[in-house]
Amino acid sequence: MKTFLPSAVALAGALLSMSIMADTRSPRDIAVAFFDLAFVQRKPVEAAKKYISPERYIQHSPGAGDGREEFIDGVAHYISISKYRCDIKRVIAEGDLVAIHSHCRNDPDDPKDRGSALVDIFRVENGWLVEHWDVDQPVPAKSHNDNTMF
Repeated sequence: MKTFLPSAVALAGALLSMSIMADTRSPRDIAVAFFDLAFVQRKPVEAAKKYISPERYIQHSPGAGDGREEFIDGVAHYISISKYRCDIKRVIAEGDLVAIHSHCRNDPDDPKDRGSALVDIFRVENGWLVEHWDVDQPVPAKSHNDNTMF
């Protein structure tokens, strides 16, 4: 009986085409899919494992550490013990950088929780999130204008 084993060349070609297919998503698509899964659908561990680079995730937010596991231990843990949720308001993308402007609240069911306006900036490389910055501004009770922050 003859056993069929794929050649190393055929196997390498198949793996290369799979990785090329995975990398056809735009940086915008990758960052939005991550943010939606982690902060809108509230599945941050799944999002981290699917979109954050396992080798390198540089964190510029002073309250968080570098690396995918640090995200899971910090941000994902907080989401799991709270009602924290975000709504994406707009997305701006240029090259490998994606900025997501969102309205995030610790308890969306509490009308007194005005939340914060956040801008998260991600850098995408080879289909993975590899770098993150953020800016957070609480939504005030009163404004000097009639415009919203969103």
